[in-house]
Amino acid sequence: MAFDFKKEYREFYLPKAKPELVTVPRMNYLAVRGAGDPNEEGGAYKASIGLLYGVAYTIKMSKLGDHRIEGYFDFVVPPLEGFWWQEGLEGFDYRRKEEFHWISVIRLPDFVTEQDLNWARNDAERKKKQDFSPVEFLSLEEGLCVQMLHVGPFDREPESVAKMDEFLREWGYENDFSPTRLHHEIYLSDVRKLPPERWKTVIRHPIRRK
Repeated sequence: MAFDFKKEYREFYLPKAKPELVTVPRMNYLAVRGAGDPNEEGGAYKASIGLLYGVAYTIKMSKLGDHRIEGYFDFVVPPLEGFWWQEGLEGFDYRRKEEFHWISVIRLPDFVTEQDLNWARNDAERKKKQDFSPVEFLSLEEGLCVQMLHVGPFDREPESVAKMDEFLREWGYENDFSPTRLHHEIYLSDVRKLPPERWKTVIRHPIRRK
């Protein structure tokens, strides 16, 4: 049976619909960086998703080809995630989507190295006749965070963020945003198949003790 990160690491992917503390260890990702409104048709954000999945599935399906990745085990491609920020703001303003900066990511199994990613990019380019050079290897340790499951449209996320901030005040913590500690979202729903009121998104913020 293929290894499923959501099931094996439920504390990171399936939190409750109320704020909770979590310490997130170092994880490796496929990543594409960009800026702009994520809802723009034909825009950079939606293009980044195609690039990430193209490389992720090239790695997963390497078991069927001649290339062998050391330590490979079969896995379910993890959900799409994103790190978000706006210049000059702590957190961000959902009304100004054109000012978003983002890093779209998909988690990698630990056996995947930067050299394996280089091979996967090249193989995806050869098969799909497309430029996959924007896909990079990102290693990140988030550390102490607050997170919760948000159910509903993305534009209603401020309601969940307000609950997280209230939780922090009550327990003596505060947000700790920085260029390397960012607003983090994990997308558990296929937005093409479900109405917005049923979308499930993990929201995670870096924190510290006051």
